[in-house]
This record gives sequence, C-alpha cells and structure tokens, in this order.
Amino acid sequence: MKNIQTYSLTNCNGMKVGLCNIGAGITSVIVPDRNGVMADVVLGYKNPADYMGDGPCAGKVPGRYANRIANGRFAIDGKEYQLVINTGDGKHHLHGGPDGFANQFWEGREIDGSVEFTYISKDGEAGYPGRLTAKARYTLTDSNEIILKLSATTDFPTVVNLTNHSYFNLKGEGNGNILDHKLKLFAHNYLPATAELITTGEIAPVQGTPMDFTEPKLIGKDINAKFDALVNGKGYDSCWVLDDYKQGGLHQAAVLTEETSGRQVELFTTQPGIQVYTGNWLSGCPTGKCGKSYGDYEGVALECQALPDSPNKPNFPSVVLRPNVEYRQTIIFKFSTF
Repeated sequence: MKNIQTYSLTNCNGMKVGLCNIGAGITSVIVPDRNGVMADVVLGYKNPADYMGDGPCAGKVPGRYANRIANGRFAIDGKEYQLVINTGDGKHHLHGGPDGFANQFWEGREIDGSVEFTYISKDGEAGYPGRLTAKARYTLTDSNEIILKLSATTDFPTVVNLTNHSYFNLKGEGNGNILDHKLKLFAHNYLPATAELITTGEIAPVQGTPMDFTEPKLIGKDINAKFDALVNGKGYDSCWVLDDYKQGGLHQAAVLTEETSGRQVELFTTQPGIQVYTGNWLSGCPTGKCGKSYGDYEGVALECQALPDSPNKPNFPSVVLRPNVEYRQTIIFKFSTF
C-alpha cells in the first residue's frame, strides 16, 4: 500500500480541518458550539487505513462520476461505453466503481495555505474514456468556511461529476443520530427514482410531499413516511434540483442546524443538485474516531453534485467534458453558531 498522508488546516478561530490523501477526503472538522466547546462534527475512522474501500465513502471525493449511472452505460457522440457495475443489486454503476476516485491515493501538496490533491485517471479506467486529471483543493478561511475547488481536464470526451461525501453530525461524531437536526434545502423540486434509486428523468415539485425542506424541518419528521423515495432508500437518499441554478454561478444549497449545540453549517455551490443521504446503511462501517462503529442515521451527507444519471438524461445539465475545456466546480461549507 502507498503511504497514507494526512494534512491539517487551522484558522484564527481555532477551527481545524483534517484531510487525507485517500480519496482526497475530509477526516475531521473541529468547530465550536454556542458556548465555545469544540467538537469534531464529521464522521470518520480511528484507523486512517480504513478509509480505503469503506462502504460509506466517508468524507471522500467519489468519481469519475459520483452517484449512479443506470446499467453502467452511456454514449458520447454516438459511441457507447460500458462501465463496471458495483451497486448492491449488481445492476448499476455507483461512485466510479469499486476502484473509483474515493479508493485511490491522490497526490497531495500544501500550497498558499491550502491543500491540493491531484489524481490522474487513465483512459479506460472503470470503462471511462479519456485520460482525466482531477484536482481537489481545500482552503479554510477565517470566516470558518471550508472552500472546496474541484477541477478536471481530459484528452478525450468523457463524463465527470465530482463532489464531497462528508457525513455531518453537529452534536459531534459518535453522539447519536441526526434525526433531530433541522435541514433547509433551497430546492422546490426533487428527482423521483426507481426502486433501484435510478432517476426517472422527471423533475417533480416537493410541495405536499415528505421531500419538502423549503422551510427548516427535522430530518426525522417524515423519514418513516410511506413514500416511495423513503421506502426504497430506507430513509432519504435522493437528489434535489437547486433553485436559481446558473452554470458557473454560486448559489446557496442547504442549511443544517442542531439545537442543543447551536451549531450550523451552510452549503453554497456551483452545482445543479444536492444529494441528501441520511446514513441509512452506516451500520457495520469501520470503527469511528469515537471508538465504536457508527449506527444507521448517525450522519447526514449533503453532496452538491451534477444530477444522477445525467449521461442518460438529455433534459439534465450536460456532464460531458471535452478536451481544452476545464471542469470547475465549487462547494463551500460555512460553519457558525446561533
């Protein structure tokens, strides 16, 4: 195994962010509560080696295409490509496959107060066309913002969709579930999906459904509703279409709050969608930093990304990247108290 490299960013407020070259991942985010008590608010593992090949994809950058591609197939310019299949039902492609970007050693370097990770994906890797150079650059500001800049270039037409897969628990990791967290999404529409969690192509209003987070709502309020998206996912595992999306423009995606600690994290992004996954299958993951394995619903992932299965949905924003064009996306996590 290659060497595991870890990095740390600290700001003037004492906020600390831990990073690792496995999957260009966030391993810790230590922030104060309303009384100034510090805690680590993202899930992660006691042994850094456990980040390799973990089911939850904790804190990492999945790719070449985050989320699902139906049957692992898509076409560019009339040429069809077959990707590896790795979903639990053995039918579809998820997060770039078992050897996707989240399970690779990225090359890390400290630069101008930031940490930048680079991964070069070979032509044909997991079935994707083109040699892709991907970068993930993390910056911590004195305003308690983690700014993640994602970029990529290719030598042949391909598809790309990168995000960050951190799980948040604003009470502190290992301190119970996130059903008592309040979530607001800046999204009046979501993407219905099949029982296998493949988007149908429909863009549906959230109004009148358990998918409505247009006003702050407890995550646990409707999580057990008899609603297809919740039954099929054993909780929330769906993508919302963000309001006011404009290619290249930064817009607010979500606000997550927790009452007892007074902690809050706001998300801003240039991406068109946000996948909300309430950790429905966390049980059995490696031992957490808290000294025990996490249970289901102990963290919520808020993944700003392209819309799932976009290569097969012509009505979704295109995810095709061509030579001489740079893929560039931004995700900002802004922490504060109330």
